[in-house]
Amino acid sequence: MNILLDLLIVFLTYLYVFATILIPVQLKKRGKITKFQARKAVHLLAGLSILTISYYEWKWWAVIIAGSLTFLVLLSSKKSKVKQLKELYDSIGEEAEEKVGYLQGPFHYCLSITVLVLIFVIFAPTQLYFPVAGILLMIISDTLASVIGKRYGKVSIKLPWTNSHRTLEGSLAFLVSGFILCFIAFTVLGVANPITQEHISLETALIFSLVTSGLATLVELFSPSTWDDLTVPILTTVIIFLLTLI
Repeated sequence: MNILLDLLIVFLTYLYVFATILIPVQLKKRGKITKFQARKAVHLLAGLSILTISYYEWKWWAVIIAGSLTFLVLLSSKKSKVKQLKELYDSIGEEAEEKVGYLQGPFHYCLSITVLVLIFVIFAPTQLYFPVAGILLMIISDTLASVIGKRYGKVSIKLPWTNSHRTLEGSLAFLVSGFILCFIAFTVLGVANPITQEHISLETALIFSLVTSGLATLVELFSPSTWDDLTVPILTTVIIFLLTLI
């Protein structure tokens, strides 16, 4: 019965992810949304599939799903012979990715999820709230910071090596939303202790949330724009996890 339930969750997860990719791509092709909106829609929605990780009896399903999607995104390039993969690149590719010829940002996005899930499934399967929190920061806080920064940003933060325009307003949006997301992740998966998650106190969840969101904001601020999908979740999650071991 557990195997059948796992397979059902796997099927629904793939169905959800492909829907969150194909729908924005089709809307972009028809001129209903811009490339920026299509990319942010995929960025915001696809990664939420990580929330299914706690429901697998065999946690390696999460690694398999993340790994397969990472490989698929790597094949999405402007020279791809597969029509759907080329359309994905054309719909959400950024100017900064023209030189590399593939979806560097989304690839880093998928790779970071795969790496974090793999590490914690192997070494800390009862503490999956750490990678979930880190991934939610990348998925939601990064998207929110970009939108707020572009629309309401007035105070510029210029760091030459980041190759991007960041604002104080965007960074504050990242920090505040990051704290809320981390607190939800640590509370639901840690304090509430569903299934096999390791129990933590509400006070610990609060401290973890403050430190994690603060770390992530700094990492995002100092990361090059094409690498923040990799640096923000991995560095933030690894650092906060190592701090708990001290």
